[in-house]
Amino acid sequence: MCLAIPGEVIEVSDDGLMRMGKVDFGGVVREVGLAFVPDARVGDYVIVHAGFAISQIDEAEAQETLRILADIGVL
Repeated sequence: MCLAIPGEVIEVSDDGLMRMGKVDFGGVVREVGLAFVPDARVGDYVIVHAGFAISQIDEAEAQETLRILADIGVL
């Protein structure tokens, strides 16, 4: 089973090779590839799978998903 997790983009950088960003997953911050979400900016929420943001979602949906994952013990 594959699992993608929502997180908030807190920093964006572009070294010319690939857009990267730091994403906060409820207190855990990871470096994530942003190539698949070219419109993502600081403050946006993205769904991350295998180190890459694969889509953008709104904050309410992200918070609800994080709450459900915490309730079932995944987070």
